[in-house]
Amino acid sequence: MPANRRTSGVLLHLTSLPSRFGIGDLGPEALRFAEFLALAGQSRWQMLPLGPTASSLGSSPYSSFSAFAGNTLCISPEGLSEDGLISRRELDRFAMPVLPRVDFPAVERARAELLRQIFDRLMPVDGDGELEDEASFATFRGDNAAWLPDYALFMAAKEHFGGASWTGWPEALRHREESALREYGTMLHREVVFHQFCQWLFFRQWGRLKWELGKLDIELVGDVPIYVTHDSADVWANQGLFRLDAEGAPLLVAGVPPDYFSETGQRWGNPVFDWDAAQATGFDWWIRRLRHNFGLFDVVRLDHFRGFEAYWEIDAAEETAVNGRWVPAPGEKLLEALRAAHGSLPLIAEDLGIITPAVVALKERFGLPGMKILQFAFGPHTPTSPDSPHNHEKNSVVYTGTHDNNTTRGWFEAEATPAVRRVLARYLGRAMTKDTIVREFMRLALASPAADAVLPAQDLLDLGAEHRMNTPGLAAGNWGWRAPQDALCLCGAGRALAEELRGLCELFGRTAAQEPEAPNEP
Repeated sequence: MPANRRTSGVLLHLTSLPSRFGIGDLGPEALRFAEFLALAGQSRWQMLPLGPTASSLGSSPYSSFSAFAGNTLCISPEGLSEDGLISRRELDRFAMPVLPRVDFPAVERARAELLRQIFDRLMPVDGDGELEDEASFATFRGDNAAWLPDYALFMAAKEHFGGASWTGWPEALRHREESALREYGTMLHREVVFHQFCQWLFFRQWGRLKWELGKLDIELVGDVPIYVTHDSADVWANQGLFRLDAEGAPLLVAGVPPDYFSETGQRWGNPVFDWDAAQATGFDWWIRRLRHNFGLFDVVRLDHFRGFEAYWEIDAAEETAVNGRWVPAPGEKLLEALRAAHGSLPLIAEDLGIITPAVVALKERFGLPGMKILQFAFGPHTPTSPDSPHNHEKNSVVYTGTHDNNTTRGWFEAEATPAVRRVLARYLGRAMTKDTIVREFMRLALASPAADAVLPAQDLLDLGAEHRMNTPGLAAGNWGWRAPQDALCLCGAGRALAEELRGLCELFGRTAAQEPEAPNEP
C-alpha cells in the first residue's frame, strides 16, 4: 500500500468467527468476513497469535507450544471436504452446538478425532493408503525444516509422556542427545508424521485465505509475543537461548513491575532470553521467527515492545514480580539484524504502559508506528496524553481498545468514572451515554491523524462487557468469545453495518479508493 495512505481495519481473532464446528476457522466464514471487510472499505484484518493452544494452558494464543506452528483447531472441516479428504456426510458427525463462547476442550477432542481419521485413511499403518499431494507435503516439510521436525517430535513426545512438560522427560531426551533424538524419532515416527501432516493442512488453508484476501486488497496483521512458553518446542530445541538451569527449568522469568493496576506487578513466568547467546548467533532464531511471520502476514504487531529496550527480570523462585529488576536488552542490534535480513520492518510496536524516552527513541530510530488507545485517553491527563486524538502522530495505529481491554460499551458502563465522563463530555461537546459512546469512539478513531485505525469487532457490533476477549489476571474464561452468526457478513444487518462503516471511512479518507489529493499549486 502507498506509504501515505490512511487505512482502517478490524481486530477479530480467527477463533472468534462463527462456525458449525465449535470454533472459528479458515473456512467459508473467514471468506464471508473478508467480503464484509471489502464492502466496508477496510484495508486490514488484525488477528491475535496463531500458534497452537491448549485448554491446559488456558487456551491463550499468547501461551503456545510453538512460535512457528499453526493452530490446528482452526483447520476448516469444510475445506478438508472440498479437498476430497472427507465427505460432507461424515462432517455432520463433527458439527457442534452453536454457543456464544468456544468450548475449547470439546473442540480439541473433536478436531483431533477428525484429523486422526483423515490421517489414518490416507496413511494407514499397513501402508496401503495414498496421499495424492505427496509432493506438496514433501515440499512443505523441506521448506519448514528449520522448525517442523523439532515441533513434531516435541508434540509426539509430549503425548507419549502423558502431557508432561519436557523437563519431566528422560534426561537424554530432555538434553536432546543425538542418540535419544534418533531413538524417539524412530519409535514415535508415525506420530511425528501426523503432526507434520496437520501443519501442512493448516498452512495450505492459510495460504488460500491469504490469496483471497490479496484479491480483495486486504492486508493481514499478525501478532508476535516477545516471550515464548517454557513448555514449548522453541525452548526445548533452543535451550541455550534462554536463562535455564542444568535441568531446563527457568532461572529467571519475565513480567512487569508493580504499578497503579497491581501492587505486586505481573509475574508472567516465561523464561527470559539469554541475549548474549542470541547475539552470538547473529540473532538467527529471531530472524527465522520474524521471517516466518512476515510470510504469513503483511504487517506484524510486536508485543511488549518495551522489552526490547529493557525488560523486567524476576528470579524464578519469587512468587510475585515485586523483587524484579530492569535489565537492558539489545533491541537496536536485534532490529538492525532483522532489517538487514528482511530489507524492511513491517512492524507495529506495542508500546503501551509506562514507556521511557529510551523506548520511544528505539521505536523512532526504526520508524515503527506505535499504538494509541482511546480508552486510555480521558481524564486529568487528557491535554498531554499520547492517547488523546489531538496528540496522535501520523505514524501510529489508533484503537478504541485492545483484546486486553473491556469493550468500549463495557468500559463506559463499569470503568469510566464520573470524572472521566465529565472530561469526555467536554472533549466531545456533549454528554455520552452507553448507547452513544461506541459510535463516538469509532468516529474519533477514524478521524484521528493516525495513519491506521483498527476497531475491535466487539466495538463494531456495540457489545457489552460480557463479550470481551480477555481479562488480564483472570485465569479462566478468556479467549472464547465468538461473533454472532451473520453479524459480520453481507446479509441482513451485516450488510447495513458494512455500508455504515464504509461511509465513515469515506468521510475520513480511509477507504482503498481514496488516495490523498495533491496540494493545489499557488
